Amino acid sequence: MLARDYLDFKRALDAKGILFSISGHISEAILFSVGDALKKRMAVADTDVTTVKRVFSVFVEQVQNIIRYSAERIDGPGDNEQLSHGTVSVGLIDGRFHVACCNVIRNEEVPMLRARLEHLRALSKDDMKAYYREQLREPPASDSRGATIGLIEIARRAARPIEFGFEELDQTLTFFCLEVCI
Repeated sequence: MLARDYLDFKRALDAKGILFSISGHISEAILFSVGDALKKRMAVADTDVTTVKRVFSVFVEQVQNIIRYSAERIDGPGDNEQLSHGTVSVGLIDGRFHVACCNVIRNEEVPMLRARLEHLRALSKDDMKAYYREQLREPPASDSRGATIGLIEIARRAARPIEFGFEELDQTLTFFCLEVCI
């Protein structure tokens, strides 16, 4: 039964074209190690340099969002170190890479995040460029951890509008997923 369960899991990942996936508690150190493995995997596949840079950039932004915003955290072994729980996967379907990121966030964060993502989905490439420049000139909000610029960076590298979804878990938490096609 154990082998069958994991084989079914592997087949489900294969069906989605998943080249790489990690789920669990993530830290900056894990980000660097996994990012290096991802770049090597794409090099083995002779992926062009521009695509590698875009995929890697989106991957880093996605993982940083998990690290900064996941509501599921535990204290790490170092001073002021926390490990944030989430899932990130990179796949290849029909010649296009896709990077998906999922984590649990607090319900009160959903309206602002949804509004930001819907705004980004609606922008043309030219409008996106102008919005990016405008946001770079703006001082960050006092409670900002960098998501505004990071989300714009992600959307700028996307080949088509970003996909996202929210699934409320209970009165305080929501499961959030963001997928980008490159």
